[in-house]
Amino acid sequence: MLVAAAVCPCPPLLVPEVAAGAAPELDAARAACTDALGVLAASRPDRLVVVGPADSAGPEVYPRGARGSFRGFGVDVEVYLGADSGGAEVTELPHGLAVGAWLLGRTGWADAPVDAIGVGDGLSAEHCAAVGRDIAARAAGRTALLVLGDASACRTLKAPGYLDERAAPFDAEVGRAMETADPAALAALDPGLARELKASGRAPWQVLAGAAGDSDLDGSLLYEDAPYGVGYLVATWS
Repeated sequence: MLVAAAVCPCPPLLVPEVAAGAAPELDAARAACTDALGVLAASRPDRLVVVGPADSAGPEVYPRGARGSFRGFGVDVEVYLGADSGGAEVTELPHGLAVGAWLLGRTGWADAPVDAIGVGDGLSAEHCAAVGRDIAARAAGRTALLVLGDASACRTLKAPGYLDERAAPFDAEVGRAMETADPAALAALDPGLARELKASGRAPWQVLAGAAGDSDLDGSLLYEDAPYGVGYLVATWS
């Protein structure tokens, strides 16, 4: 049963060592992510599943102890999902899930067993929903989700995807769905449009929609902004 979810953006720039001199620009987003993880901890879950974007359609499962790295961004920062793997050979986390592992490590998460699932923009809305339903039903007890993904990357002329006038309305609808804990609205997001707007969160959000189903959760939007022309939002469902 899904008892809580935290939704966070996952740009590597959230990691201060990656952002370097620009790190203070995302301080508010980092603080909101910390608050969102506090809501997860307060829900006293028996299990935490981290869901985030991946390069392949997936779904791909990563166990506790999976390793992530930000060396590709020029810094020697390594993270582990929930705990150090102890030297065991593990699959490398995609960058979005590595940001999730960093957020968990930063807040000292130790409240429940943790694993992760990567889903890419090639996964259909229906398949994402099925993944979410499986997460919610897979084990007895209380399940919480940390859902990672960015909104559109087309909010300004200098954005990675350049300016697209469809981007702001798309992000506004996502923000409304998060604030009101509306799984149906997330499930209705158009994968093709999300891909054109470079919104990496679409598939993870639709996994959340499937996991939530018709559960009676309340939503709260903690942060919404578009630094660098990319939509970032932080929300909680509990």
